Amino acid sequence: MIRRRWGLTAIGALLAALFLLPYLVMVFGSLKPRSEILRIPPTYLPQEWRPDNYVKVWSANETPLPFNLISTLVISIAATLLVLAVAVPAAYYTARRRFPGKAIFLGLVLITQMLQPVVLVTGLIREFFALGINDTWVAMILVNAAFNLSFAVWILHSFFAGVPVEVEEAAQLDGLNRWQILTRVSLPLVWPGIVTATVFAFVSCWNEFAASLVILTTPENQPLSVALTKFFGQYDTAWQYVFTISTVGIVPVVILFALIEKRLVAGLTAGSVK
Repeated sequence: MIRRRWGLTAIGALLAALFLLPYLVMVFGSLKPRSEILRIPPTYLPQEWRPDNYVKVWSANETPLPFNLISTLVISIAATLLVLAVAVPAAYYTARRRFPGKAIFLGLVLITQMLQPVVLVTGLIREFFALGINDTWVAMILVNAAFNLSFAVWILHSFFAGVPVEVEEAAQLDGLNRWQILTRVSLPLVWPGIVTATVFAFVSCWNEFAASLVILTTPENQPLSVALTKFFGQYDTAWQYVFTISTVGIVPVVILFALIEKRLVAGLTAGSVK
């Protein structure tokens, strides 16, 4: 038994190192000068440490990275909140109500997941120009929310459908109305689904590139995923700054997982002990 435990630990450590190695290369690359990154044979640890790369990349005049980071945060957080605000009541209604065309409606919701913003970008730009919101955060918030809504509705629908109806009927006998049943009874029971939908929507919005590249033309409004391309030239690439921005870009996502991990575990184990 002890030998098996040590074997599983060794396999887990090997897999963790395999997945973490590219991130370590990226972090160490952000602390190197460009000449050392291009050196052959390459060195993994910096020979000459350059922590000032993080200072220089933020002070670059041609790329307003502080504004790009703020833009990414605002768009990702606002779009995620909008997805949850729409997906929760929609998924609850489809899970608890029978209505004509329910299967067709859920099928259409799933079909929208097959489309990508870049496919509809021409129509979206014309619509945003007509509404007067082209090249704004509002436009990208709506785009990201719309294209992440279908997954959130589907995942939350399955969680709401898994909650016994008798639990809500008992709460209704206690005098709770439909809104109170949703917020006080059902939502705590589907917390793992809400966390899953939140993480998926936030990461998808954070990494979105194609639609942002076309819709957001002002450098200050563009997210980090678009700003990163400014350091790729036709004949030269500032790899030290590419690694630096990539490292900065993954920090908020790592923080999100760190903050949500305990709540996710608590949600998964909720109700297991009575």
